[in-house]
Amino acid sequence: MGFDFLRSITSVFGINMGRRQTQNITAIIFDKKGKVLSVGKNSYVKTHPMQAKHAHKVGLPEKIFLHAEMDAIIKCRNLSRAHKIVVTRVTRSGKYGNAKPCPVCKSAIKEAGIKNVEWTI
Repeated sequence: MGFDFLRSITSVFGINMGRRQTQNITAIIFDKKGKVLSVGKNSYVKTHPMQAKHAHKVGLPEKIFLHAEMDAIIKCRNLSRAHKIVVTRVTRSGKYGNAKPCPVCKSAIKEAGIKNVEWTI
């Protein structure tokens, strides 16, 4: 999957492409056929018990604000169909940045059974 496709899909879902904002990381969960199952964005004001659970599990209890990967997993109605998660970070200048999942998100992705993980660099 090319990043031009990701640029297109992020605009389809109304995800802000580099404009001044706090939510610049997006996670998209796909099934095996490439159908979008859920889209998550990071938040600096929201949290969720699952975020706190995995943060404590990996020894980072201060990581309580909702990460994009966690948001996508929570929103996914059928995790058994989840095949791949793609995580993107778009900088204010509109370029891709490193969006490698943190240890908290890696824990949640593993628990959700998603084996294929891609991210922007």
